[in-house]
Amino acid sequence: MLYRNNLSPLIANSGESNDQKDPQTSRVLASAHAFAHGNHSHGPALTEVERQASEGIFADKDVQDRALSDWEGVWQSVNPYLLNGDLDPVLEQKAKKPGGKSVEEYRAYYKKGYATDVEQIGIEDDVIEFHVGQTVNSCKYRYSGYKILHYASGKKGVRYLFECQQGDAKAPKFVQFSDHIIGPRKSQHFHIFMGNESQEALLKEMDNWPTYYPYALHKEQIVDEMLHH
Repeated sequence: MLYRNNLSPLIANSGESNDQKDPQTSRVLASAHAFAHGNHSHGPALTEVERQASEGIFADKDVQDRALSDWEGVWQSVNPYLLNGDLDPVLEQKAKKPGGKSVEEYRAYYKKGYATDVEQIGIEDDVIEFHVGQTVNSCKYRYSGYKILHYASGKKGVRYLFECQQGDAKAPKFVQFSDHIIGPRKSQHFHIFMGNESQEALLKEMDNWPTYYPYALHKEQIVDEMLHH
């Protein structure tokens, strides 16, 4: 169960979650305190290599392995903010750029991209918790390397791959993170790809990329992040 500021449960579960019978995967994510309100930090300033990588431009030799701890913390899906109109300022800004789509076209694009039923994600000590309504599924994950993807636009991206180590877990067997970062660094937001078929199948997914920001951020802060970073 995720805890916010170590005081009260983020989600009050009415019943026992799928994996809470397993003491190895049932835990309080104390890392929530790292994202307490007012303590959001972007970390050290980006190097030029990191800045270009965030725009999809980098040399393959500059890509490095990363630990799951880079994504440690408590995260919220931005999908609800898109659906209720809170992200309209972001769509409007994008629509003003030369050659951009209309606001409604962007809305449809992100509606498909952000779509997910996983409302919150908690990560600590190589365990990922997936919160869907009152249900919590969790698993301990092992790093499976990274893959460099070449996009039609000419830009590139990196997916960091992880695999669930518990055969009976109801959490996704395969997980991939993409956050515009190509080496060890704490993530500020991320896109996640989840499935049970194979890593190769997930690598082909380009249209649905559920996106998560720190749980401690208010919607206004998320909009500001999207507008200015």
